[in-house]
Amino acid sequence: MGHYSHSAEFYDLLYAAQKDYPAEAAVLAQVIRERLPGARTILDVGCGTGAHAAALWDEGFHVDGVDLEPVMIERARARCPEGTFTVGDMTDLNLPRRYDVIVTLFSSIGYAKSEAALRVTLAGMRRHVVDGGLVVIDPWFEPGDLTDGYVNALSETEPGRAVSRVSRTVIRGSVSRLEFEYLVGTPDGIERRSETHELGLFAQEQTEGALAAAGFSGIERLPKVLRTRGLYVAVGAGGAG
Repeated sequence: MGHYSHSAEFYDLLYAAQKDYPAEAAVLAQVIRERLPGARTILDVGCGTGAHAAALWDEGFHVDGVDLEPVMIERARARCPEGTFTVGDMTDLNLPRRYDVIVTLFSSIGYAKSEAALRVTLAGMRRHVVDGGLVVIDPWFEPGDLTDGYVNALSETEPGRAVSRVSRTVIRGSVSRLEFEYLVGTPDGIERRSETHELGLFAQEQTEGALAAAGFSGIERLPKVLRTRGLYVAVGAGGAG
């Protein structure tokens, strides 16, 4: 069971007004093609419902995905029937092929949670990217960037359903704990659901050190690309770059 087991069915609804997937895919395509013009295949690690994957397909890439949440994988398969989408844990990647590019977006890398797990996760990505291929990471927050006790609310509606989410962030050392409470309203009634997500807070030197230890070189931190936290881009050692 994945992190979004109680909210996967309305995940896209909640983020419909928050995320411009085609615009983000266009930025990613530019970043990739500037560094690896011949790139054709992408593995989206932590692919969710496949919204980024679909937008990257539209940019001309062949995209497969992996995610821990089965319901999200079902939706990704429906959204991108040409791709292969697999239920799996990014800390234990074991897929049958290698890719020109691996991306992990929308801060999915934070679910590695500890620096040791981050290193294992990136080593697994290195095994699944071709020599000279790229890894592109959209990071979670760094230590000190989040406010302990921060609260937020998000609400969206569609015909026959309204969803509200209230969240509280609790910082415990190098881990951010996000407590989500959902109210889901339909003509049949109002239901309450709860989830807790824990994401690791990795400093830049930890992420760059883990990338290097995993066998990546040419490590770049691109500021304010996609979001204010920017992107990490690195090359699978053994190839050009």
